[in-house]
Amino acid sequence: MNKIQDAHLKRTAYIYVRQSSQSQVLHNVESGRRQYALTDRARQLGWDHVRVIDDDQGRSASGHVYRRGFETLLDEVCKGQVGAVFVIEAARLARNGHEWHKLLEFCAIVDTLIVDHDGIYDPKQPNDRLLLGFKGMMSEMEVSTFRQRSQEAVRQKARRGEYYVRIAEGYVLRDSTALEKDPDEQVQRALELVLEKFRELGSARQVFLWFRQEQIKLPRRASGKADRVEFVPATPWLIARLVKDPVYAGVYAYGRTKQRMVIENGQKRVIRERRSRPEDWEVLIPDHHEAYISWQEYLKNQETLANNRNQMGEAVQGAARRGKGLLAGLIRCGHCGKKMQVQYGGGRSGRNSLAVYYVCRASQQKEIQKQNCRLFGGVTLEQAIVQAVLHAVEPIRMQALIQATERVAAKRGERRRQFEFELERSRYEADRCQRQYHAVEPENRLVARSLETRWNQALDKAEQLEHQLSGLANCEEALSADELKKLRSLAVDLPCLWNHPDAPCDLKKRLLRAVIQEIVVYVDQKTIRALVHWRGGPHTELNLRKRKSGEHRWKTSDDTSELIQQLARLMHDKQIAAQLNRMGIKSAKGHTWTRTRVGNFRKINGIPNYTPGERQARGELTIEGVAAKLGVSYSTVKRMIQRQQLPASQVCPGAPWIIRAADVPTVARQGPSSAFSNQQTLDFAGDI
Repeated sequence: MNKIQDAHLKRTAYIYVRQSSQSQVLHNVESGRRQYALTDRARQLGWDHVRVIDDDQGRSASGHVYRRGFETLLDEVCKGQVGAVFVIEAARLARNGHEWHKLLEFCAIVDTLIVDHDGIYDPKQPNDRLLLGFKGMMSEMEVSTFRQRSQEAVRQKARRGEYYVRIAEGYVLRDSTALEKDPDEQVQRALELVLEKFRELGSARQVFLWFRQEQIKLPRRASGKADRVEFVPATPWLIARLVKDPVYAGVYAYGRTKQRMVIENGQKRVIRERRSRPEDWEVLIPDHHEAYISWQEYLKNQETLANNRNQMGEAVQGAARRGKGLLAGLIRCGHCGKKMQVQYGGGRSGRNSLAVYYVCRASQQKEIQKQNCRLFGGVTLEQAIVQAVLHAVEPIRMQALIQATERVAAKRGERRRQFEFELERSRYEADRCQRQYHAVEPENRLVARSLETRWNQALDKAEQLEHQLSGLANCEEALSADELKKLRSLAVDLPCLWNHPDAPCDLKKRLLRAVIQEIVVYVDQKTIRALVHWRGGPHTELNLRKRKSGEHRWKTSDDTSELIQQLARLMHDKQIAAQLNRMGIKSAKGHTWTRTRVGNFRKINGIPNYTPGERQARGELTIEGVAAKLGVSYSTVKRMIQRQQLPASQVCPGAPWIIRAADVPTVARQGPSSAFSNQQTLDFAGDI
């Protein structure tokens, strides 16, 4: 008792309260009461001012997490405002030597006592400092021993395949050791559908968008209720977790993550890293329980997810997106070994542009040379690769037809089956609420009203699902004869199926990636040499001619070019565009002609514009000019041309007639076209 001096009693006594986890805070209430009762002991020892610090409830003292309450205590000790620190045991203050000895050092400097259930200690005295050091060391050793015991017990149980942190959706735990499939058909079918759609679409995001579009919900463990499953709208996180979990491949896995310590801001921090390779996992037991997919398909799914991570750069192929570049992510530069990027004609906003280029920008990373390493248009290479792939898969086209037929039929009925499952579940819930309502005593209206409300809500939900299901009743699940005939014709003509306007580009990319591992391209001035690495192991070398500048797939035909060149000597651009549109002639990209398109075509091909008086300078007249020269009407000149009385020619039907001025005087003026000789000219007054 002589250790407590008046200087200590004039300052404040601090009561430090802490429990390691929230579970201990909720369930170990006696420990909390003992710690708060230290305030009474502090007053019995003579302190009038007592302060309780309980900000660290539910936080570990191992040094891995930040403790605001402990930092506040250290701050008050350093200010010299603490007379004594009260704890029931040393482990409450710190479970690691660094924080424990730091507190002892500060308490010794400012003369602060430490009080626990065994006694009162003065850190300035050597004997007390030695005893406190042993207490801190034993506390640190104790937590290390507890951790080692628990971890070894967990590992031993995991080696037998009996340790479960959580039970995955789609499984139930039988006899506390074995996993078996959930007997709920809706849960099983929803999980199978997720894996099937990922196999089809090859992207977790696309699977998520499909489920949201079809309004199909997915099972998820209810929070706080491990034995209950609730159905929620699909989320990207939920889809990715279902695809990544090896439990659906029938494999028991433990130790998929590892921990390592780092020092940040003077504090230890635990970083968890995921072990992506199965051979790095601590425990892997194949064929542990019934599976939804095979182990080979699971590994393929993980490879697909890894390749879809575009942020990994050259290490992966990247996700198959909607751009027109079919070989994006597959081409590697043969000169520097870097991955080539796709570039579209309209820049970043021109992802839907048909102009596709492949460029290697490795030289831009060097300080001396700033230009691109290699650049070439992708049309020639893409056409050659597609032709080679279609030729390779041609023997299995009928098998693909059968699978496509089955897939289309199954897709039509899948949404209806999911609604049927949901309706069946809602009816069960309504019947259950009805039984609960009838089981309650009628006089107990406090309970009966709540059960009645719950019953009405279940009935309303079932009614809504019935209306939605009736709207899908008219959907045909089987394919019609016309649809089967169309599928057969497309299966026979693979190029037509590939070039079909409704065929999405992302699907074409996934098909190419299914058979091609990588394409190494060597670009020279006149040739493109491509080495195709197929997934089966063999290689194919393609030697292609590099297109010249201006040579592309949208080149206007020679006949159209010659026609525009001839019309440009007779009329303006707007008239030329109207003439070409009347003739049904389209541009190289399938557009109608406009004055701007005609003008751009002339500029590119060096065709001069029509100038007024150009025809007169060449000695050519129009029909109007001939009529004025002969003093006849426009129709008369047309009849003269039709009767071949006046030599004339046209560039194309509908174009202006070309009449040489030298041919007009030689034509004698004809009389009236009527057979009556007394026909006269009708003169009108000038003021009419």
